[in-house]
Amino acid sequence: MSPLYARHKRTTLAIATAVAAGALLSTGLTASASAQTPAGAAAAKPLAAAPTALTAAARTSLIQQAQSGAADTARQIGLGAQEKLVAKDVVKDTDGTLHTRYERTYAGLPVLGGDLIVHTAKSGKTQGVTKATTAALKPASLKPRITAAKAEQQAVSAAKALGSAKTAADGARQVVWAGSGKPVLAYETVVGGFQDDGTPNQLHVITDAATGKKLFEYQGIENATGKTLYSGTVTLNSVQSGSTYQLTDSARGNHKTYNLARKTSGTGTLVANSTNVFGTGTASTSSSDQTAAADAAYGAGVTWDFYKSTFGRNGIKNNGVGAYSRVHYGNAYVNAFWDDSCFCMTYGDGSGNADPLTSLDVAGHEMSHGVTSNTAGLNYSGESGGLNEATSDIFGTGVEFFANNASDPGDYLIGEKIDINGDGTPLRYMDKPSKDGGSADYWSSTVGNKDVHYSSGVANHFFYLLAEGSGSKTINGVTYNSPTYNGSAVTGIGRAKALQIWYKALTSYMTSTTNYKAARTATLNAASALYGSTSTEYKAVAAAWSAVNVN
Repeated sequence: MSPLYARHKRTTLAIATAVAAGALLSTGLTASASAQTPAGAAAAKPLAAAPTALTAAARTSLIQQAQSGAADTARQIGLGAQEKLVAKDVVKDTDGTLHTRYERTYAGLPVLGGDLIVHTAKSGKTQGVTKATTAALKPASLKPRITAAKAEQQAVSAAKALGSAKTAADGARQVVWAGSGKPVLAYETVVGGFQDDGTPNQLHVITDAATGKKLFEYQGIENATGKTLYSGTVTLNSVQSGSTYQLTDSARGNHKTYNLARKTSGTGTLVANSTNVFGTGTASTSSSDQTAAADAAYGAGVTWDFYKSTFGRNGIKNNGVGAYSRVHYGNAYVNAFWDDSCFCMTYGDGSGNADPLTSLDVAGHEMSHGVTSNTAGLNYSGESGGLNEATSDIFGTGVEFFANNASDPGDYLIGEKIDINGDGTPLRYMDKPSKDGGSADYWSSTVGNKDVHYSSGVANHFFYLLAEGSGSKTINGVTYNSPTYNGSAVTGIGRAKALQIWYKALTSYMTSTTNYKAARTATLNAASALYGSTSTEYKAVAAAWSAVNVN
């Protein structure tokens, strides 16, 4: 689960997109706001190491080729006889270099935390391997000493301790846990039901199969919270069916928007209207109101366009298939969430059902959790969890700037439109994260013990410094003043280049267990590949990390 902020505050923002303040959906061609040239878009001339856009068929073909040669690849990179590779994703650079991401199995069991990336030159020569763990996969035993039932019981207890209701374990499967320490035989149990705020529960608990000790847990639902309706009147796509217009975006993977009408399960009813206009631009407590649906559709469209225009990414999974959105979830549900299992975004209507949680940076943030899940798969705990949350803040910010919407100008504030705090202040600040009262400005040996929404501050601060530099400045009417740990003056390289570096690092060099030290290495590798190891950009990455005490 990746709520927009700490669970103890209960209104967890992950980022939704509220476009309601004039969410008039005249369907037809492309969306007006999202069709504009984005501020800070990537340079027209492709960089040699930048990812090239792949058609769904081309990507599928590359993955199939990787899988057919997986046994040879496993031998070439020195894996053991009981280890096998399962191709998950392939990124192809403009110069022909391939970055193939694999999951591993051991003696037929899934290896959690054993993912790796093989980097291959256009010539076919392996250039290197990036591993989530360097530990040898040699579990002491493949015979469990505790029963699956005991592991399930422990998992349910863990969920109840977090305040979950209607908890039920969906069975326990045997795995090899390699996410920390020496790889061991373990059970993975997924607990369903609901969390304490009404969000669906998908708590994953990893239990040592020999000792019964809990090794790890993470939430599989990505959450968000907000009060918006700020993006004005926009143009969206719809499909005419008979005498009605359906909120289906055929230009963006057939993204569909559904109305749950206060339910908490199912897909809902596809939003349709007798005219080609959806919503009123004002909040309504009615579960049939279409303004929230207009907001959700707009946010999904802008996020799709941002990834495609900026990185050549064809949808969240890079396969040309659109996710879907559900609005009017639950009764007075003050949250929103991304769920990888349904590949969908879901929005509640807020307190009193009066404020749908659909704002632009929320949509970009939340759907970016889907991108992270389908690339690096950063574990949602400790430092990797902070990097997971920061990635969504970074790309959610990118989406907001990309939209170039006068009603919601781009900024480095997270959730500034939804007024979660009730006093007009944003949820998070990227220039000086500690201004929210809990986030870390700089790395320390204990930062991984913080809630992931607070440990994310280190990476958010790094990104701001890399993009804009230190010191005082005003951008789009917002004044920032970013400090540095070492007192250095950092010169930014611009948001466009900073985004390219972070995306390259995420998709080509980060793994499920990447921590801050490894993130520094990943972004330096990305900067070197994109701009050269002696470039200004490479030096700026190093300086920005040092400025947040990651050395």
